Amino acid sequence: MRTGHPMLDLLLDRLLAREDGQDLVEYALVLALIGLGGFAGIESLAEGILHEFQGIISLLTSNTA
Repeated sequence: MRTGHPMLDLLLDRLLAREDGQDLVEYALVLALIGLGGFAGIESLAEGILHEFQGIISLLTSNTA
């Protein structure tokens, strides 16, 4: 991209060539993906545990009555 101003062209070339923050953005995206996967997994695990406890409670109340 050329603007006709040598200093501005040099500044734009330097800014467009920089990749300093690219790794940080990639790590943030991976971390967000892991977090969402963990959240979905925990929710599923909690539902399974709740279902098992409800079965145990049902079994105990039916045997004591």
